[in-house]
Amino acid sequence: MKRAVLFDLDGVLLDSHAAQLATLAGFATSALDRLVTVADLPTGAATVPRQQVLAELGLSGAINDDGWDAATATASLQAEVFPFVGETLTALRAAGVATGIVTLRSRRRVGWLLPPDILDLIDTVVCFEDAAPKPAPDGLLLALRQLDVVPEGAVFVGDTELDVHAARAAGVRAVGAGWGFAGPEALSRVGADLVLPHAAALADVLLLLLAGAAPSHQIIKRS
Repeated sequence: MKRAVLFDLDGVLLDSHAAQLATLAGFATSALDRLVTVADLPTGAATVPRQQVLAELGLSGAINDDGWDAATATASLQAEVFPFVGETLTALRAAGVATGIVTLRSRRRVGWLLPPDILDLIDTVVCFEDAAPKPAPDGLLLALRQLDVVPEGAVFVGDTELDVHAARAAGVRAVGAGWGFAGPEALSRVGADLVLPHAAALADVLLLLLAGAAPSHQIIKRS
């Protein structure tokens, strides 16, 4: 059976927490015509829909895409691929495992955030414009169709409750990325099959899980 690992982008492959907050603050500053700093953002701003954050700041109506793109492009300079990503993707490819990204980012913005050498190691990328957003399973199922992999042969690594819900709805095993936005405890509470507090030996853990040898429904703790 063909196997695949799907990844969320922000917080899983990309250290973008500061960049997301900077995008929100920068866009709000321009749209509201007053200074909005990261400290002014509501608690949990990086993990809830941008419309909700901006509404709490006093901005109503549709979001101007050009303005959002400008804020994103500037803030993306603060985002970096996590150090483990290249070696993890290389190891999965060497083991014959297909890889994909399922993200709420647009395709244009993904191209701003990921360098070509990382994109070359990804077999498919499903973006905001391609399918209904998580927690709907549509994006995961589309990626699996593109990779010709059945849900039973795949895992999805995500860092938010929405990621876990999407994986479960798609019939894919959910791996919680505890180094991301929501944290290990929140991911465990919503039913991730496996929660990793750190990304040490990530490829080995994923290969074990695909082989049916990794523990389920528990947090792996650093020894």
